[in-house]
Amino acid sequence: MNCLKTDDVRSKPRIDMARFVLDASALLAYVNNEPGADRVESVLDQAMISTVNLAEAITKLVLTTGSTDQTLRLIDEVEMEVADFDQGLAQQTGALAALTRNRGLSLGDRACLALARREHAIAVTADYAWNKLDIGVDIQLIRPSSRAP
Repeated sequence: MNCLKTDDVRSKPRIDMARFVLDASALLAYVNNEPGADRVESVLDQAMISTVNLAEAITKLVLTTGSTDQTLRLIDEVEMEVADFDQGLAQQTGALAALTRNRGLSLGDRACLALARREHAIAVTADYAWNKLDIGVDIQLIRPSSRAP
């Protein structure tokens, strides 16, 4: 079983096949009850997140709340599988840089996409820059673009 436990942060044991991989933006939308949180909630029982994206979300929450303890309690309430960022994912994440350069995707964005590709899952994000990416990964935007008419 692949299970993460860091202080009070725990993941669920590995499920047979995660159908969705959350980007940090999707997790933050859910935790902060932002627009799109309902879409994230509807897939949580079939979702996983990379340790890279989890670290990104924890960082943003700690900086926002000013409290590591509060942040870890919030994250602990979200039950999902956490996937370790291993050498294979590191290689795939790096390789995606060439394919996503024109969209300005971050390392965290590419880590999410690499995990979704490996797991044959749908990447879930609030980041509209992912719209219409053609890299062999299905992408679900949790809210419409603020640029939409």
